[in-house]
Amino acid sequence: MLKQQTMDRKQFLRLSALAGIGLGIPGHATAMQHQPLLDGKRIGIIGLDTSHAVAFVKSLNGNDPDPAFKGYRVAAAYPRGSKDIPSSIKRIPGYTTEVQKYGVAITTSITDLLSKTDVVCLETNDGRLHLEQALPVLQAGKPLFIDKPMTASLKDAVAIFKAAEQYGAPVFSSSSLRYITGMDEILRGDYGKVTGAQTYSPATLEKTHPDLFWYGIHGVEILFTAMGPGCQSVVRAHTPETDVVVGTWNDGRVGSFRGTRSGNPDYGGTVFTEKKTAMLGRFKGYDPLLKEIIRFFETRQSPVASRDTLDILAFMEAADESKRKNGAPVTLESVYKKANYKTR
Repeated sequence: MLKQQTMDRKQFLRLSALAGIGLGIPGHATAMQHQPLLDGKRIGIIGLDTSHAVAFVKSLNGNDPDPAFKGYRVAAAYPRGSKDIPSSIKRIPGYTTEVQKYGVAITTSITDLLSKTDVVCLETNDGRLHLEQALPVLQAGKPLFIDKPMTASLKDAVAIFKAAEQYGAPVFSSSSLRYITGMDEILRGDYGKVTGAQTYSPATLEKTHPDLFWYGIHGVEILFTAMGPGCQSVVRAHTPETDVVVGTWNDGRVGSFRGTRSGNPDYGGTVFTEKKTAMLGRFKGYDPLLKEIIRFFETRQSPVASRDTLDILAFMEAADESKRKNGAPVTLESVYKKANYKTR
């Protein structure tokens, strides 16, 4: 498996030539001034096919980083992301050039990356590669953050958490929309118990991924952040422009997600509570998530329980199954069973 994770050297050199870059070894000259790398706080990034990676580098390696980042900086990146998603492939040369401006060394393998870093952010846009790319990080015992989607299947996510337990390496996965404006008040209990929620986000489809895993996961993550775990069953209504997925929780509460593929591509939701109907809104950027990632690296404790993350993936797989069954109810227990995961 490790052989598949190493970019062919000729391929890497061609990529470098297209981007107009050198090998990016530590000490590679740039026009910017950079803070020194601190032992124990060197971050490695796997996958430069997403804007998230560039956003993290700019926040951490910029000239005036937020003190909440505690001196962590991106030391190295392994650029290869998706092998067959055109929108991802075309980003790699430009994003590689961009992160080098911030003093990030470019490596030709994950093995090389691990030798230069202490903790890792897996940013590859293609969830199908995440299990393959996560395993060597976990085997090395390094804390690992995995960006959305954690994987392109519930089965792969189960395998990652099992490997994390086996090798004693902590794992944290989340969409940045978990930290949407208005959610802090809900989680603090300012309005009392949550009795239900309706959330929404874009749900662009990508043929290589199950429907909601590619982009709808943002709104699903908002839903589960507000409602908590415990969804029992799902029904889905699907049209070319819209998905509506309704979940029933084991305490009788109902939560729904609306995924849009036309009109205004916005994020948000309504949360029903004992004291107030609260509106969620405004995506706050990537720094709130990044602060949680840094706290995770410091404490080695994920702010999101593994079962909570698995429930999000099980919800999305159950939604796909409901679509195949023309909107019939599908239990999360049934999709967990297919993934060979015992919920009790």
